[in-house]
Amino acid sequence: MTLDTLGPGATATVTGYRGDLPARLLEMGLVPGTAVEVVRLAPLGDPMELKVRGFLLSVRKAEAAHVEVS
Repeated sequence: MTLDTLGPGATATVTGYRGDLPARLLEMGLVPGTAVEVVRLAPLGDPMELKVRGFLLSVRKAEAAHVEVS
């Protein structure tokens, strides 16, 4: 399962990556073993706001599709 498939209120743990992951996501803490919560989606569904390590991070669904979660 990938991060872009989760809805608001869902929580998951990062397990790995698919393809080329934007380096900024790694720099902002989306590393394997990190807990992630989907806080909300923009009105048209993109971008999505995530709670990662106590801060909020907005990512596009295209970027979130590269992050595998369980």
